[in-house]
Amino acid sequence: MKILQISNYYYPQIGGIEQVAQDCSDALRKDHEVKVFCFNHEKGDKTDSIDGVEVVRAGCFAKISSQSLSFSYYKLLKRMMAEFKPDAVIFHYPNPFAARYLLKILKKYPNVKLILYWHLDITKQKILGKFFGKQTRRLLTKADKVLSTSPNYIEGSKFLRAFRSKCEVVSCCVNNRHLDLDDSILAAAEEIRKENEGKTICLAIGRHVPYKGTEYLIKASRLLDDRFQIFIAGEGELTPSLKRLAKEDNKIVFLGKIDHESLRAYLLACDIFCFPSVTKNEAFGIALAEAMCYEKPALTFTIQGSGVNYVSLDGVTGIEVENANVEQYANAMVKLSEDVEYRLKLGRAAKERVNRFFTQEIFDKKIRQVLSDLFAEGDGQ
Repeated sequence: MKILQISNYYYPQIGGIEQVAQDCSDALRKDHEVKVFCFNHEKGDKTDSIDGVEVVRAGCFAKISSQSLSFSYYKLLKRMMAEFKPDAVIFHYPNPFAARYLLKILKKYPNVKLILYWHLDITKQKILGKFFGKQTRRLLTKADKVLSTSPNYIEGSKFLRAFRSKCEVVSCCVNNRHLDLDDSILAAAEEIRKENEGKTICLAIGRHVPYKGTEYLIKASRLLDDRFQIFIAGEGELTPSLKRLAKEDNKIVFLGKIDHESLRAYLLACDIFCFPSVTKNEAFGIALAEAMCYEKPALTFTIQGSGVNYVSLDGVTGIEVENANVEQYANAMVKLSEDVEYRLKLGRAAKERVNRFFTQEIFDKKIRQVLSDLFAEGDGQ
């Protein structure tokens, strides 16, 4: 079977959607021929190969409201559909610019199955969301199957609720490549612990953008004493303002953008994983699931309709507090610091939950089953 994935970007560009697209390729390329079509992060079209999967990238000349724009996109996608002749297209949403062209092209290929992998609603760009509302409903109508990363998101999305009969949950997974530990990582983690002996080590990971809620963690830190050491990994548009906000707080250390090996060392060394996202733009939280793999209790906010509170369960794998409530967040950090037995219990349950629902093996099985069921249904018609 021939499978074409259409994503906004693809590895080596790193992000939640990009990771899921790569996980799909890893799961399907063993038994099917898989190709990927996406934007290039810079000008100029490009074709390369990632783990044996051909990736065609359309040059991007600009971005508007986080949406990439390309002069060559339509021509390249049209050619790829004609030459590759896929049996199924997996389209990673949101990507409204690409959706417009895909809907147009698919009119010529009525037998091609469309799997819509719904990662999140367009929430930040309200004008863009309203403008593409009709197109989005057309896309959902055309789709043979709609995949959501959590049941929470199906119920929380006005679009998905209207197409609930087509929806199926295929949660994101923790990629096995991100769990490998060697002696150097173990030694680095031990060094971090030694340097912060007597401290409760807290770690936050993520791009410095508004929905990640890092400012609330920094504000919570102001209510804590010096027994805490808070490491914040990542960079983004808010980095300068976040550093200003934390300027006189010696408990906070900005790590910047760090490599996977260093990240694993900090995950091993920390006591509490802080995940202070505040909006539905955080649809799932792959970094959250990865931290749970390391038996770290998660500290989250309640986000209505987001999968974050599906990944980590309040009182089971971590503590969940009222959205953007800095005082409650700080109090939860104190509780996890003081009650070591409870903290370890939550951490063990966190790993158990990932092993039960969010492993790469489970993801592989589900995504292959979706394809198998979809074409079995077609044969029976």
